[in-house]
Amino acid sequence: MTAQKTLVANLTQRPLPVETPASHQRWMMQINGVVIVAFIVLMLIVLAVLLAEVIAPGDPTAQSLRARLTAPFANPDFPLGTDGTGRDLLIRLLHGGRVSLFIGVAATLIGTLVGVALGLVSGYARGWLDEVISYLAEVQLSLPFVLLAVAVALVLGRSLVVLIGLAAFSTWPIYARVVRGEVLSLREREFVVAARALGAGTYRILSHHLLRNIAAPILVLATINIGRIILLESGLSFLGIGIQPPTPSWGNMISDGREVLPVAWWISTLPALALMALTLAIGTLGDWLRDVLDVAVG
Repeated sequence: MTAQKTLVANLTQRPLPVETPASHQRWMMQINGVVIVAFIVLMLIVLAVLLAEVIAPGDPTAQSLRARLTAPFANPDFPLGTDGTGRDLLIRLLHGGRVSLFIGVAATLIGTLVGVALGLVSGYARGWLDEVISYLAEVQLSLPFVLLAVAVALVLGRSLVVLIGLAAFSTWPIYARVVRGEVLSLREREFVVAARALGAGTYRILSHHLLRNIAAPILVLATINIGRIILLESGLSFLGIGIQPPTPSWGNMISDGREVLPVAWWISTLPALALMALTLAIGTLGDWLRDVLDVAVG
């Protein structure tokens, strides 16, 4: 009898991958020059925006009309030039990057928590609860997001909290669908059935036996979605329904330079290049994680 209990108890723990010489070699083989460059670019951007006050102290909203439309490197006081109202582009670029990164990370965390929780419940409970959650996810994915964002911004205002909520709302169905699919393939596995036979509650099965085994696709999906949300925020700010001036973000900085693009290319080009570098770096690292962990997220 004791041996049987021991066998059942062992079945309740699905072994996680062990770091063996072969798996370590796989990690190392997947690292190439592109991944290293992407990691360096990402770290440089993150450190730059976090140390904005040290690198370029000053107020990102301060204006100097005498120095308006100063070209990059033409004035040592404004290394990357100024915009149409004389605001320092280097200072605004760093502070705008901080806003964009904060929105990307915060919205990803909220969307991940909501989507993973609903996906776990949907895949494990099945029945009417699964149908309701799946229906809500399908409805959300079918909505034209830009029109929804405009409507929400008109009703609730164009604040940072509203923008984070909109970005999180746009991503939770993706997590829910991926997690639901993973749970459906695991819920009848031996270690789950054994845990249920031993009297484990629903919460323990979800948190200890299912969640830990679907962590890899969640990590990959979250990494990729950070770049997606940053692009989403920039697009909304470009359209005027995101971060509102004078608070800088890369989206509204790109928008600020549209009318003077022929004579002051740097106002829109520099934040666009920074946005492209950041999203490419995050996307490259996300693809690398997906290849290394050998998971499918779409």
